[in-house]
Amino acid sequence: MQVTDFDVLIVGGGLAGLSLACALRDTRLRVALVEQHPPLPAAGWDMRVYAISPANADFLRAIGVWKHLPAERMAPISAMKIFGDRNAELDFSAYEAGVPELGWILESSRMACELWESIKRQGNLTLLCPALPKVLEMGSGAAQLTLGDGRLLSARLLVGADGRDSWVREVLGLRAINTPYGEMGLVANFECQRPHHGIARQWFRQDGVLAWLPMAGHRLSIVWSTPDENARAMLALPAEELCSRVAAAGNDELGAFQLLTPASAFPLRLMKVPQIVAPRLALLGDAAHGIHPLSGHGINLGYQDAKALAGLLVATPDWQDIGSERLLARYQRQRREETLVMQTVTHALHQLFRQTFPGLKPLRNFGMNLTNALPVLKNLLVRYAIGAF
Repeated sequence: MQVTDFDVLIVGGGLAGLSLACALRDTRLRVALVEQHPPLPAAGWDMRVYAISPANADFLRAIGVWKHLPAERMAPISAMKIFGDRNAELDFSAYEAGVPELGWILESSRMACELWESIKRQGNLTLLCPALPKVLEMGSGAAQLTLGDGRLLSARLLVGADGRDSWVREVLGLRAINTPYGEMGLVANFECQRPHHGIARQWFRQDGVLAWLPMAGHRLSIVWSTPDENARAMLALPAEELCSRVAAAGNDELGAFQLLTPASAFPLRLMKVPQIVAPRLALLGDAAHGIHPLSGHGINLGYQDAKALAGLLVATPDWQDIGSERLLARYQRQRREETLVMQTVTHALHQLFRQTFPGLKPLRNFGMNLTNALPVLKNLLVRYAIGAF
C-alpha cells in the first residue's frame, strides 16, 4: 500500500493538538492530524470550562482563533479570592496587578470547535477523521503509522497529543508515573442569584478544594475536588439539594443556585512523564503531564507546550532534521521548568491542606494571611500565574 508522507503527524485532536496544528498554518511544513471524532458543541452550557491565562489568550490570538470565539460565552476574571480553613484569605486583583484581567473562563467545547474549524481551512494540513492509530513503527528516518483502515502514514516528526492515557506514549514505552489522589473532581454549572462580578473564588475545606469560576452572565461553573466517597454522594443528590450544598459551601455569597447542567465527576491524579521526547517523537498536553485542578492551569500548560514546539519547528532551518532527538531535547528543556513548578506547587498545596497534624492548620493559614499582607509578593505571584513575565 502507498505511504503518504508528512513532515509533522499529530495524533490526537484535543485542544493541545489542535492548537499546535493551527500554530503551524503559515509554515512550509506538511502537517497531518489523526482523530477519531470531531468535537461537538455542548448542548446548552458546557460543564467543562477552563481558566485561560492572558499569555494563552495571546497565543490563541496569534494563531487566529481568539477573534472567532463567541464573546457572549466568555467571562473575564477581574479578581480571585482564596479562603483557607480558618478565616485565612488571599486575594488577587487584576487592577492591583496592572493588567486588564487575570484570565478568561471559556467552555472547552467552544474552543475545540473553533480550533477544528480553523484547521479545516488550513492549506498545509491533512485532516484524517474519523481515524484510529493501529500500529506505530519508529525508524531512523521517519515514524510510520498504520491506521485502523490500513492507510500508511510517514512523518519526520510524530506528536503524541492523545490525552492522559496516551496510546502513543504507551506503545513507545515512555513511562508515566501516576499518583492517584483518591479524589474526584465534581463539575457542574449553576445560575446564581447575585452577580459574581467576575470574581473567581476558591475554598480549601476539610472535604476538599471548591472553586467557583465566573461564567458569562449570572452563571458559574464549579470544580469540587473531594474524596471519592463524598463525590459519589453528591452526584446522587437531587438537583435542589446539590444547589443548596454548593451555595452553602461558599457561605451563600452569591445567593441561591439553580442547576444548569447535571453534575459529573472524574478521578484525579498527578502524572509525571520523565521523558517527553525521543527520536522522531514529542509529547504535549495531557499526554506529557497531569496536575491537580486546583490551579486551573491544565490546558494552559498544554497551550504553552504547543506554542513552544511550534516555535522550535518554525525556527528550524530546512536542512535540519525536525525529528532529531537533539533538537527535540530543546523542547523538553524549555517545558520542564514551568511544568515542574506547576506540578510541585499544586501538589504541595493539596497536601498542605489535606494534612491534619496538630499545629499545622494555624501555621498554613498564617502563611496565607502574611502573603496577603505583602503586595510585592502578591504581585509577583499573580504575574507569574498569568504569564506576564
